[in-house]
Amino acid sequence: MYKVWNFVTNYSLLLIAGAVIALFWANIDPHSYHAFVDFVLIDDFIIGHAHEVDGHIERTLTLHYLVNDGLMAFFFAIAAKEVWEAVILKNGSLRGKKAATPLVATLGGMLGPITVYLGLAAVLGSETFSAVHRGWAIPTATDIAFSYLVGRVVFGAGHPAVRFLLLLAIADDAAGLIILAIFYPSGELAPEWLLLSLGAAVVVFVLFNWLPRMLDRGDQLRTRSTQVRKYLSFWPYLIAGALSWYGFQEAGLHPALGLLPIVPAIPHADRAFGIFSEAEQYLTDLLNHIEHILKHPVEVILFFFGLLNAGVEFSSIGSPTWLVLAGLLIGKPLGVTLFGWLAAHPLRLGLPAGMRTTDLFVIGCIASIGFTVSLFIAAVAFDGSVMLGEVRVQDAAKMGALFSFFGAVLSFAAGKLLRVEKQTF
Repeated sequence: MYKVWNFVTNYSLLLIAGAVIALFWANIDPHSYHAFVDFVLIDDFIIGHAHEVDGHIERTLTLHYLVNDGLMAFFFAIAAKEVWEAVILKNGSLRGKKAATPLVATLGGMLGPITVYLGLAAVLGSETFSAVHRGWAIPTATDIAFSYLVGRVVFGAGHPAVRFLLLLAIADDAAGLIILAIFYPSGELAPEWLLLSLGAAVVVFVLFNWLPRMLDRGDQLRTRSTQVRKYLSFWPYLIAGALSWYGFQEAGLHPALGLLPIVPAIPHADRAFGIFSEAEQYLTDLLNHIEHILKHPVEVILFFFGLLNAGVEFSSIGSPTWLVLAGLLIGKPLGVTLFGWLAAHPLRLGLPAGMRTTDLFVIGCIASIGFTVSLFIAAVAFDGSVMLGEVRVQDAAKMGALFSFFGAVLSFAAGKLLRVEKQTF
């Protein structure tokens, strides 16, 4: 595994830097910040934010749309790659009995935040509930990168709870992708356009994956597959990805998910070492090769994602902020603990050797760090014009996602109180 500092450098610093710059900028000069976020790159384009002009729909490609709806597709593709390998491969981490308890705990880690968020919103009154109810999915998210970092610090790299946390976070990501696709469409649904995405995935799989392997039967050198890999590399999948992305946009689904159908079509290794494993760099299959190519570009994309989405004025703090925080910091630990206990003991699915039941609560605290995905869902759940009193609901909810970093403080405190014994190997 990577050392903790290398991990922070590789996966987190640029995103944090973008978010911090955005917070300072938005509170020092909000006008110039929002002008930057909404800067129009191309007007009346084939892709972009749709709006009606003189009775017909035009699309404006803004900087915000380019990053959130376009470039973030590569981030979600990497997340989908990890989920796909965890599910499909024989030794995948989300297969078999070993994944049963983390999967049940994941369910609790989603139902707990939803219950707390919507329950408290209902207590605050019908006006608040009607304004914020669409944000129910915001506190369900777990930021894999930051949670993994905190988990290693709290438990130590060798503790079985870290592996448990990773399984939970990967499953949480999978559920988050499904929630985004089903509950947060980007426009009026036109499902017939998904045929373009499906067709692109099927064609690229058959012509550049299945067919070469079929022709190579009995050929130990895998001549055709090697030639396809050598001369065409990732280009067929990039073209198919562009078509699939466009299909998602026109279908009314969030286009940032547009590369998901293409990921399973890419040739992959018959084993995986797990997310953030240093050994992954030695796998030479095309899927891992593409992930390695995307690594640094996605880090830059995450910087701009933080820069364009985390710029919230502190005056925007309001009840949506506290609802998101309560869902994450209260609902997530309680849900993970309750459902994890039910799975481990009444259902007799057990816990990994060396892990205590009380560790479930600490894991739940760590998983309450929503940040990246929570911030993304907040951006798509609310229209920027929705207000609750004098507070813009979207900005207040984003502030809650940003404040979820307090989950790290809660995790360290819980680890101390419950006497977690670090295991470094």
